[in-house]
Amino acid sequence: MFPPALRHRRFRLLWSGLLISVAGTQMQNAAILWHVNQLSPQPIALGAVGLARVFPVLIFSLVAGVAADTYNRRRLMFVTQAGLALLSALLAVLTWMRLDSLGVVYVIVALLAATATFDLPARQSLVPNLVGREDLTNAFSLTSIAFQVGSIAGPALGGIVLARLGIAFAYAINALTYLAVIVALIRMGDIPQQPMRAEKRETGPGAFLRNVVEGLRYVRAEPLILSTMLLDFFATFFSSATALLPIFARQILGVDAIGYGWLVAAPAVGAAAAALVVALGRQIPSQGRVLLVSVTGFGVATVIFGLSRAFWLTFAALALTGVTDGISMIIRNTIRQLRTPDELRGRMTSVNQIFFMGGPQLGELEAGVVAQLWGAPLSVVSGGIGCLIAVLWVRLRFPQLLDYHGAEPAAVLAAGK
Repeated sequence: MFPPALRHRRFRLLWSGLLISVAGTQMQNAAILWHVNQLSPQPIALGAVGLARVFPVLIFSLVAGVAADTYNRRRLMFVTQAGLALLSALLAVLTWMRLDSLGVVYVIVALLAATATFDLPARQSLVPNLVGREDLTNAFSLTSIAFQVGSIAGPALGGIVLARLGIAFAYAINALTYLAVIVALIRMGDIPQQPMRAEKRETGPGAFLRNVVEGLRYVRAEPLILSTMLLDFFATFFSSATALLPIFARQILGVDAIGYGWLVAAPAVGAAAAALVVALGRQIPSQGRVLLVSVTGFGVATVIFGLSRAFWLTFAALALTGVTDGISMIIRNTIRQLRTPDELRGRMTSVNQIFFMGGPQLGELEAGVVAQLWGAPLSVVSGGIGCLIAVLWVRLRFPQLLDYHGAEPAAVLAAGK
């Protein structure tokens, strides 16, 4: 069956551009960790990559949400995609000229994170403007497929590029892949969106603060949205151990850059399979229960990953983290976008960005610190156990999440196609 969301031309353009761009981004992410581990073998150096990424998210995320609700989201994406391309090209040139150092890498990683912080609210808020409400779950399933396919191809090809051509080429290739999204945005033409009400489009610190507070109050008042954000944050904080993969690849499993690339791609293999099943299947029943079970499976798979000493068992455990995270991500995104008015979607997404990007980036720092003190395996296993405890807390704190089926009337309707 042809996925219904792909019948919408503008969504189809964005989706095809993301297929290419995400592959380059994931290649670069894998290359950055390999690069840092090459510059310094200390686990804390890998953890510091997460720290470099999380500060821009915490500083700029709420500003980015207001921007996505105030300005044209398509035009905002032009700026962010071009900025990401230029920064990746700069990183390639500096590495090629041997002007790289840990400080240089961390600074550019922070600038990339700051730019991406403005890109995500604009992009996620744009999707409901490209498809109808009835196709929104399918659209997020397909978006997940695009990200997971890119996350498979990127690190897998990245391992070959790292082994055969070098780190600078991985950065340069990623810079070129951003053109795919830029071309898609050009071909889309204008996209209507529900503008922020006139009285809220005032400029100045006071107006900005009022708009930020409105977004925060909305999230706090919606227990289904807030519970999914908290679940996302704590699960990824405790179980974000992929930053330690260079250590597992080199020191525990004894594989080269190509094997490392496949390990990085493993979660995406599982997530792509899960997203494909959801995209071609019917509506997910008992969505709240499925969400909690999925995140529980994510924690269990993380524990297996930490205990494994065999390459294929590690690959399978990482793939299982992708299956469980892929299912939960689709459910979380659908709940949030359906229950948020179009004029608030950018701010809701920016709040969510703090949770779902802050969680894994702070988690990478936590994993690096624990690995530095007690070793990488214990860091991963303890993180998986922490994830399981977080699921239990959310289940008890927000009982309405368990009772959510997905067929309940949405609080709002998505904006027009």
